[in-house]
Amino acid sequence: MTIRERVLAGETVMGAMVFECMVPAMPQLLALAGAEYCVYDMEHSGASVETIKAQAAFCRGLPVTPMARPPRGEYRYIARLLDSGVKGVMAPMIESAADAEALVSACRYPPAGRRGAAFGFAHDDYAPGDPKAKMAKADAEVLVIAQIETERGLAHAEAIAATEGVDVIWIGQADLSNFLGRPGDFESAVYRDACAAIRAAAERHGKAMGVLATSPAGMAAYRAEGYGMLAAGTDQAILVEGYRRILAG
Repeated sequence: MTIRERVLAGETVMGAMVFECMVPAMPQLLALAGAEYCVYDMEHSGASVETIKAQAAFCRGLPVTPMARPPRGEYRYIARLLDSGVKGVMAPMIESAADAEALVSACRYPPAGRRGAAFGFAHDDYAPGDPKAKMAKADAEVLVIAQIETERGLAHAEAIAATEGVDVIWIGQADLSNFLGRPGDFESAVYRDACAAIRAAAERHGKAMGVLATSPAGMAAYRAEGYGMLAAGTDQAILVEGYRRILAG
């Protein structure tokens, strides 16, 4: 089963987000750690499409599904990432049903969307074949993730979650806490109530919930709250902590 099939079936899938360590070894290291997918970040990392395309290629033959977060959920970013071989898109700052609909449209071929056709490229393994079959396969396997991480997104959480074609609602905890006036205070009642409201909207519309965890305790807590798509991160913080522990002796 693909990651998307598992998510839609209600399974819990575990992965990672990578911001800095986009090196050839990363997919194999993540596979050894037990990650089933990786979301490579372009919003905050400065990574190029070429870098993401290389990471998607490094995932070939490994049990790690490559995905990407573009700077914004716009066609000009999403189309290139999908053609480069990623199998999922996480769009930041989704604030309305219109934003969510535009995201889905960029990820799906006609008639469900407006994704442009280019076959015999990285996304279809450079292989010949029937375009209809290729489009159907892509539409079935590309995971669409909408991030709710602002007060505007919170206000429209119901409409975003109701958007057909959105597979996962992902809470961007840093930005959400900032836009709610509680920067970094993930225990505040305002923040926790917002997360509960988003989760409730997702549940009402049959969407999976996703989030980034930065510690084992956080991961366990999110699992207990019903998040079905969980990612470990950030890679740079994990690297620093690992070195610090060893150097501390």
